[in-house]
Amino acid sequence: MIAIIGLVVGVVLGLFLTPDVPLSMEPYLPIAVVAALDAVFGAFRAFLDGIFDDKVFVVSFISNVLIAAMIVFLGDKLGVGAQLSTGVVVVLGIRIFSNVAAIRRHIFHA
Repeated sequence: MIAIIGLVVGVVLGLFLTPDVPLSMEPYLPIAVVAALDAVFGAFRAFLDGIFDDKVFVVSFISNVLIAAMIVFLGDKLGVGAQLSTGVVVVLGIRIFSNVAAIRRHIFHA
């Protein structure tokens, strides 16, 4: 319940305060959001399967975001940032849709 309250408070604060993202961090924000969504959907799938572990979730959440950001950073330094960003989004998108499909099968038994 605390997590849900924290999420709601965070969303409301974000909508009303409209924080500015520094220009140097703008390329990493969408990648970080997609990586975080991957971890959240993976955690929800694990919860429905009865194998959720909070430590695994925290490590997965942080490592997904950091690894995705490091890949994009490396791509920027090599001059292929857009291509690596697209690759990261595609891979994480596939994982998200795979988790959502498993969640749907679990909830609707179809």
